[in-house]
Amino acid sequence: MKFKQILCLAAFIIAIASGCKKANLYVDLTEKPADTTGINGEVSGVWSKFSTIHVSDDIIIPEGKTLIIEEGVTIIMDTLSKPEVIVKGNLYSMGTPESPVTFTIDEKGRTASNQFGKQWGGILAAPTCAELLLDNTILEYGGSTTTESSTSVKMGLYKATSGENLPALWYSNVNGKLVVNNCIFRNFNEDCTYIEGGKIIFSNNQFYCTGITGGEGINIKSGCVADVAYNLFYATNTNALKLSNSGERTPQAHVIAYNNTILNTGWRRPTVKGGSVWVEAAVFVELYNNLFANARFGIKRDTKKTEDARSVISNNLYYGFDQATVDQFQPSKEIVAGKNDIIGTKAGDNDPKFVSYPLNTPMNNATFNGSWNFHVQAGSPAIGAGITTFVRNFPNGVGMEKYPYPSPDPSSTIGAFSAKN
Repeated sequence: MKFKQILCLAAFIIAIASGCKKANLYVDLTEKPADTTGINGEVSGVWSKFSTIHVSDDIIIPEGKTLIIEEGVTIIMDTLSKPEVIVKGNLYSMGTPESPVTFTIDEKGRTASNQFGKQWGGILAAPTCAELLLDNTILEYGGSTTTESSTSVKMGLYKATSGENLPALWYSNVNGKLVVNNCIFRNFNEDCTYIEGGKIIFSNNQFYCTGITGGEGINIKSGCVADVAYNLFYATNTNALKLSNSGERTPQAHVIAYNNTILNTGWRRPTVKGGSVWVEAAVFVELYNNLFANARFGIKRDTKKTEDARSVISNNLYYGFDQATVDQFQPSKEIVAGKNDIIGTKAGDNDPKFVSYPLNTPMNNATFNGSWNFHVQAGSPAIGAGITTFVRNFPNGVGMEKYPYPSPDPSSTIGAFSAKN
């Protein structure tokens, strides 16, 4: 999205916004970084398109302020101070497909030895953050461990204790709005996201090669109402989705996850919680049209703290290259099957016919190949097997200023990617 297309979003420039209803009057576009090196402390205003911002220590968007990051901005995090991005106000990171915003480290540190990050913190949004938008944004090589001197610990944010590996994104305002669209989360030490409240949309994102000993793709707790659609999860150490109503916040967690593609997840954490989708603690889930290929378990519940009885699961597709994989996603007390799910019993059943992905890739592979193509070819059992009649939480969007960002329409092709023309 071009910056000029979002002028009404923040209603900053009075001359242009004369025809727009006033919205974010606290935004001050005159505040631009005077120096793109050594940025730390309080920040707000605009980081102009195609600039490079060197962050030397923790940065804080104050309450009542907003930071807008335009297309093509690269934010280089210092690997010695391992900065945290604290959002007490609002953050809009607005890249484009051609020119994404990138949170990263210096190029020389982007090596195999840092495959699982820990080189900077993450984006941590306090309960005062009303709106957070990540659009066409890449987050990589983060997830550092907190200490007693960490800003997040001192402010009582996230888990507020030392020794915690930070997620790429934490959001915590039950009355707030979070939209994550067309983003990439990769090379993080543990969870990609940890969400404890808000009206939420995750759509068309990629989560891959994350987590050493733990780590979920999307981790949702109580206080959240969310649509999660058209996301690719590859080689997350634990689950692609961990869905829970833990935390005793209102509203009850209600997650509609549909048309996601989940591959090779869970195998690098050979414990009870390693898997693909984990449901627990009275979470209200609706799971439709999801494609599981060589993923561990499929949908698994906590048998001691089960999901809400209203939960609906249907029209999901499962594929396993070998018999051991097929055996472990067969329905049981723990493994949940849904109505009209496509679940074979023999190795190789229900080949999704990806355009280009070797189905014999080792299950514990944690290296992503950008040339892989997960669209499905003619003859795939995924084509036409999905359901489209369910109602999403946010078909009209979450109402983020002038741009609603609606959750996408479901597809009758199971998975995150359409059939190849």
